[in-house]
Amino acid sequence: MKIYDCTLYHDEDLILDMRLNILSKFVDKFIICESKFSHSGREKKLNFNINRFKEFKEKIIYIVSDDEPDGLLFEKTTHRKELPENYRFNAIKRISYQRNKLLDGINDAEDEDFILYSDNDEIPNLNKFNFQMFNKKYVLFEQKLFYYKLNLCLNRVNWYGTKGCKKKYLKSFENLRQIKPKKYPFYRLDTIFEFDKQISLEIVKEGGWHFTRLQTPEDIHSKELDAEHHDEYRASGKNVAKITELIKNRKIDHDHLADTKKSKYESEFNLNIFPIEKLPQYIQENKEKYNEWFDFK
Repeated sequence: MKIYDCTLYHDEDLILDMRLNILSKFVDKFIICESKFSHSGREKKLNFNINRFKEFKEKIIYIVSDDEPDGLLFEKTTHRKELPENYRFNAIKRISYQRNKLLDGINDAEDEDFILYSDNDEIPNLNKFNFQMFNKKYVLFEQKLFYYKLNLCLNRVNWYGTKGCKKKYLKSFENLRQIKPKKYPFYRLDTIFEFDKQISLEIVKEGGWHFTRLQTPEDIHSKELDAEHHDEYRASGKNVAKITELIKNRKIDHDHLADTKKSKYESEFNLNIFPIEKLPQYIQENKEKYNEWFDFK
């Protein structure tokens, strides 16, 4: 059995370097897909450079998503104008399309090989998972959620970023991503028709770390303007100064539990210092290397 770690890339070299170093002892191949379009539809240059990761060059398969998906919604004129009410729909379509391009990287994988998917900043704790003993169809990793620094944790929610299965059970990466973090009983008939509801599922506790917004305030602002919720972020009026203030005060302005009709940027929540000894071993051993990404105040 070979292990394939599949992820998306935009320009996050810092977190990708951590990901490769943390997971390399478990993973046979890293499949990395970068798109020529941001989630907001802005055409962008390709940023990935294999020479920045020479140590892992033989393990990396790099894929480019060089066009946009069918079915995007635009104003019905001769001009390709995206309307505000379509921003989120189109962003989701673009993300799904980029995720599914990862299939091109596992053409040589066999049915019994194990496929993991995460966004780049979602790093599974593979010390907690036995690939050989796994006897379910799908696995989800329950992860701690961090903002701005490697040791600033949001205790309000758990994150279920990394998901996986053997190749023979992989329908698409988007389907895998949408599996709900709940084991459904066998008598639930809706599990027959709704793929996101699974009976044969394992949830790994202490299953990893989601290091989000591990960037400068300027880079965070720039990325949010192009991300999935770019329309809500723009409407919130946030800027670099506000992000800087949030980091200083150890607060996050993103409400993961907000109703879909409510903006995710209307509330603020406290971040807590997380014990360094519970972070990945590689980060503990290279604390000096990542010194600026800790909050030691």
